[in-house]
Amino acid sequence: MAKKKTIVVEQFASAARRPAIQTATLKGLGLNKIRRQRELEDTPSVRGMVNKISHLVRIVEEK
Repeated sequence: MAKKKTIVVEQFASAARRPAIQTATLKGLGLNKIRRQRELEDTPSVRGMVNKISHLVRIVEEK
């Protein structure tokens, strides 16, 4: 069975004074504090969420 690809996403900017949809996207990714990291499955939907808030998060690692 093939191992699923994952990405590690880190929040580096605050969601304060951002539209509610961006805050909701952060929560959907499991992020809500600066420097918090999550390992997520590399799917088109996760990539789309990361692209929508690319000014708040960065991809640290791709596995």
